[in-house]
Amino acid sequence: MSYTTERTNADVLTVRIDEVKAGWEQWFLLTSDVHWDNPHCDRALYKRHLDQAVERKAGIFCFGDFFCCMGGKYDPRSNKEGIRPEHQVANYFDALIDTAGDYLEPYKGNFVLLSPGNHETAILKRQETNLTARLTHRLGVQSGGYAGFVRFLLSRGSSARTSKTLFYHHGYGGGGPVTKGTIQTNRRAVWLPDAEIVCSGHVHEAWYLEVERQRVSLSGETYIDTQYHLQLPTYKQEHTLAGGWHIERGAPPKPLGAWWLRMHYDNSKRDAVGLEFTRAT
Repeated sequence: MSYTTERTNADVLTVRIDEVKAGWEQWFLLTSDVHWDNPHCDRALYKRHLDQAVERKAGIFCFGDFFCCMGGKYDPRSNKEGIRPEHQVANYFDALIDTAGDYLEPYKGNFVLLSPGNHETAILKRQETNLTARLTHRLGVQSGGYAGFVRFLLSRGSSARTSKTLFYHHGYGGGGPVTKGTIQTNRRAVWLPDAEIVCSGHVHEAWYLEVERQRVSLSGETYIDTQYHLQLPTYKQEHTLAGGWHIERGAPPKPLGAWWLRMHYDNSKRDAVGLEFTRAT
């Protein structure tokens, strides 16, 4: 990878990128709600995106709910049909870590950050085991909080430096059948003035919105920039007409996949760094 990472503090991960010049680009795969251990997870799609990340030398983020982890002995949501055969064992949580670790082993060099979602925090609360921390320890990658910042520090030679800031939150609320969570965009923009990119998952929707902002530089120059809001989808398609919790509550099919972030050299930008977002489908 053409970048390095370091934990600045509990809330901030710093990604350092040097040699930003004409022709430079760096890809990142932004994922959430993989629900990897659920039988409804589209593992073929997920693997295709992981393989593409390797081809593109892309960093991979997962902002919560990598695990579904609802098959524990005392979990009221437990359903035998919701547990894959290899996880129907006495040491259920150990099996999740072992099998996920084996699955992700070829891709661990691409992972930048794995953070927990509500599925993992529910297990920590009820079963007193931190699945995210255990998996990141197994893979040797950075573990994040439920929300946090990622600072991209970019260098164009010895003196020209700039930064991009991404804020992530696993997500909250139900998303809304009409708004699909877009109503949160302007609310988040108010309390996240330092972030150019805002990512959230949880509601299994996929959308992209831009918020234009009037700014003033330290030298008194006024300019307009853009804050990008991304809703990250899922890899779990549990919409079946025959029955089940999803269809019984009237939920529609959900978009699958993730988002690609491409950082690239763009001399037309104030800091010569362009941001491009495309759906990984």
